[in-house]
Amino acid sequence: MKAFDEYVELAAQAHGHICAGQILGLRLAIHGCELLGLEDPAGAQRKRLVTFVEIDRCATDAIMVVTGCRMGKRALKFRDFGKMAATFCDLETGRAVRVSALESSKQKAKVMFPEIADRNRQQMQAYREMAAADLFEHQWVRVTVEPHDLPGFKGPRIVCAQCGEGINFRKEVAQADGSVLCRACAGERYYEPA
Repeated sequence: MKAFDEYVELAAQAHGHICAGQILGLRLAIHGCELLGLEDPAGAQRKRLVTFVEIDRCATDAIMVVTGCRMGKRALKFRDFGKMAATFCDLETGRAVRVSALESSKQKAKVMFPEIADRNRQQMQAYREMAAADLFEHQWVRVTVEPHDLPGFKGPRIVCAQCGEGINFRKEVAQADGSVLCRACAGERYYEPA
């Protein structure tokens, strides 16, 4: 692992600024990797780790800095649960740990640094100094990462019978009539044509 201040600098570069969410995300990822015994997750051990993040906020960018997991590499998976939590999966050992931030850490930050009026600065300072046990809880879990969801998977490309767009990574939806649709044409569209 790198020195914490080195991670802070990398997180500032990746995210554009440093905030309490970034500090919390760095600590969360470091804690998860330490629980798994990973010393160099973004370097020599980078192909061992898949990380599931549960929020699309500042912490996610920080988690990427520590773990080296990226969506474009298929090693970062997003599950929109709206929680300050992430699950770290060691593909080599099959072990996985879910780490979530404790709500009580916000109040502890107030108690630790009452002289800091700005809540963001107060939490940034506290999150740097708090023991991991005061910031997080963790749970050992089982996560099945299907072969087609692994980094580096090369699989067949299917063409949607309705829109004609290509579909990768077995994300197609088989219809009762035997046709194959993309998720958008099958009714999971997040957009509406104008």
